[in-house]
Amino acid sequence: MKKIAILQSNYIPWKGYFDLIAAVDEFVFYDDVQFTKNDWRNRNKIKTPQGIAWLTIPVGDHIHREIREVSPSNSLWQEKHWKSLCANYARAAYFHDVARWLEPLYLGKTHSNLSALNQEFIVAICHYLGIRTRFNHSWDFQEAEGRVERLIAICRQAEANVYISGPSARCYLSDTEFSEAGIAVDWFDYAGYPEYPQCWGTFEPAVSILDLLFNCGPKSGKYMRYAPGHREK
Repeated sequence: MKKIAILQSNYIPWKGYFDLIAAVDEFVFYDDVQFTKNDWRNRNKIKTPQGIAWLTIPVGDHIHREIREVSPSNSLWQEKHWKSLCANYARAAYFHDVARWLEPLYLGKTHSNLSALNQEFIVAICHYLGIRTRFNHSWDFQEAEGRVERLIAICRQAEANVYISGPSARCYLSDTEFSEAGIAVDWFDYAGYPEYPQCWGTFEPAVSILDLLFNCGPKSGKYMRYAPGHREK
């Protein structure tokens, strides 16, 4: 039985995104679709003494682009984001452990493509967590007409018989169409994650996974379901 997930790349996503990756055998970056403004593709949240703050990559106002066609407007965001992470997480227990491999992603190169930089961060974080899922790209598969039809086509070409989807897709995705194609749909559940030690007051669950990594380091998997080191197999 082969499990697959197909999802747009996000910038330093929250822990649920990585749990979904860890739950499947193959994860397909679905970045040859419409870029959505004010979404997770180019921004995410961190925790600060003043509350939640956004880290946003500037990408310009033109939205009629595929995600893989989007480029950062400048490189100033890289140093700015790293300084924000340092200012707000320097006291976290595993900041320096994570910073050894994370800082070069921010300061060691200039990123010219949003999809590529998102994937580079995601793959590096997976490596730290010990997630060994195979990655692929949607444009490496033969296309099919229709939103659902294309997802089914990718599943078939990847020889997957279980498609794992986030719950938000229930509004457009029909289990029946997948079932008729011989593919089971498994709805991923993001509820019930345990709290972990955080800096700065009340626990905030919906922040970038960097918050978890800085605070828990190699023990981060204990606070997820499918990453190596999680509490229950």
